[in-house]
Amino acid sequence: MSDTANHVTIVMVEDDEGHARLIEKNIRRAGVSNEIKAFTNGTSALDFLLGADRTGANRKGEALLILLDLNLPDMTGIDILKAVKSSPHIRTSPIVVLTTTDDQREIERCYELGASVYVVKPVNYENFANAIRQLGLFFSVIKVPEAK
Repeated sequence: MSDTANHVTIVMVEDDEGHARLIEKNIRRAGVSNEIKAFTNGTSALDFLLGADRTGANRKGEALLILLDLNLPDMTGIDILKAVKSSPHIRTSPIVVLTTTDDQREIERCYELGASVYVVKPVNYENFANAIRQLGLFFSVIKVPEAK
């Protein structure tokens, strides 16, 4: 990643361990060496992202890029998307929705709520790996704002 992007923390919210390993492996293959914080449920992800007071002030000065699965065991990714985008501190953090859902209404809803990118996870392993590698290349060039 470019110099200004080296400090970006990738926050991955993915409950499927196999998908999480595949995502991390292929992001690394794309040459992205940023720290990846992995969460398997929405509660722990929101605890990290928003802190105890649920404002996101705890992330002040950090640059976050969020990878978000919509289908989580304790809440939907939509709930997390809404919570992040309503935070005065981290709402500018890009959110990449990574999900198996290709329902057009769901896609539109995510964009309306502030998702930056919506990626449908291909069912085929090799296609999934390629999609994540391309996403990794995308991460290496995008600019991510710091939390306020």
